[in-house]
Amino acid sequence: MQRLDQQFIDNQWIPSRGERRLPVTDPYTEQVIAEVTAGDPADVAAAVAAAQRALPAWRELSGAQRAIYLDGFADSLTRRREELIRLSSTNNGKVLDEAAIDLDDAIACYRYYAGQARELDQRQGRLIALEMEGVEACCYHDPVGVVGLITPWNFPLVTSAWKLAPALAAGCTAVLKPSEVTPLPERALAEVALEIGLPQGVLNLLQGDGAGIGAPLAAHPGIDKVSFTGSNRVGEAVMRAAAERSIGVSLELGGKSPIIVMVDADPEQAADWVMAGIYFNAGQICSATSRLIVHEAVAEPLYAALAERIDALVLGNPLDADTDMGPLTSARQRENVRAYLAMAEQEGLLVVRDASHRELPGQGYFVAPTLYRDVPVESRLWREEIFGPVLCARSVTDENEAIALANDSEFGLAATVISGDSRRASRIGRQLQAGSVWLNSEQLVLPETGWGGFKRSGIGRELGPWGLSAYLEVKHLVGPADGGDDT
Repeated sequence: MQRLDQQFIDNQWIPSRGERRLPVTDPYTEQVIAEVTAGDPADVAAAVAAAQRALPAWRELSGAQRAIYLDGFADSLTRRREELIRLSSTNNGKVLDEAAIDLDDAIACYRYYAGQARELDQRQGRLIALEMEGVEACCYHDPVGVVGLITPWNFPLVTSAWKLAPALAAGCTAVLKPSEVTPLPERALAEVALEIGLPQGVLNLLQGDGAGIGAPLAAHPGIDKVSFTGSNRVGEAVMRAAAERSIGVSLELGGKSPIIVMVDADPEQAADWVMAGIYFNAGQICSATSRLIVHEAVAEPLYAALAERIDALVLGNPLDADTDMGPLTSARQRENVRAYLAMAEQEGLLVVRDASHRELPGQGYFVAPTLYRDVPVESRLWREEIFGPVLCARSVTDENEAIALANDSEFGLAATVISGDSRRASRIGRQLQAGSVWLNSEQLVLPETGWGGFKRSGIGRELGPWGLSAYLEVKHLVGPADGGDDT
């Protein structure tokens, strides 16, 4: 068992100031594979101070110079690919293919923001068209400053890339807090920083929980912005801490995403997209399309196709190439999902597939892939984020009813529309209150397209040029047209 009692601050592994130890568990074997020291506010203070010292020199580099380091992250992660895939699978419970997607998407993100950093150079000092004669205005983009980045446990490497890559591209320095549940994959980022020669203090990585690291980081007076991905409860606490100092936040929070299957859809093809939308990563995905809204004319064949596919899913060791679905990431998350399954039993929900239809592996934090049909809209399972392999379905009679039902949620992160008519799918998609809508496809999350939600699903956007803008301040220099510019 590894004992990890050091924090990465100012390009050095130094002993943590904290005294508590946190176990890191393999969710398949249920064995403790590592122990990390939970950091405390003194660690936060040291990391923030290092990031502040590094900021002046880092922000003065050109975007092209910073891009060299971002490409370095991508190159190093590529060299470590097989090692990190297995490490992610072991720490998180992902099957190997899912762990590979997590890593490959992270690599693509660093590559994308290397390009964005180079383009940023071309945007600096652009003149703005003015109607007033004799006056000139030009626009600059300055980094926000020192940023606190707090990432979740379900997709460690890619969610850290979504934050760290644009922050570094913008010229910010960072303090990164991985989840205490899955700290192992992201520790590799510190090793990468040393390998590529990232300047001291630009990236600082702190291990620990919310009480020891997360809350003090969000509240630290030296932090200029906080980016958080996780639950609404914690996200709202981060926002309150930021509000005390009127600093910016980016929040990617909960989801209860719909998947709409219209009357002209092919039930067999639709079933494949429904399966990918809810059972990928054992349902532990913020954009999981966990509310199935299906036209009554195709409901029965779709339920039959889903039952067949659910029965065929192989649950087991995530390191086994034949496994389709691994365990949930923690015992705590398994208990959270089991609590919803108990509610479903109390409510008398109509089961299509659940644990009574299969034998679960003898070890690991497994929950059976589950499907309920004709779920009342008042049910907590229909309305609340479960974050597990649980799909709730209802049938509708027409397009307008489907749209209204899809939008009847406090969340608005994502949605999927499946229809034999692409124009209908697009028309429905335009009316859905969601940040990302997939039309007749699996969930494609690309570096070039923004990521974030409507309503209680968060504030701001990650990815694309919007992700870079989240770490930039806009500055205008305005003066006489003959004032010149000495930059």
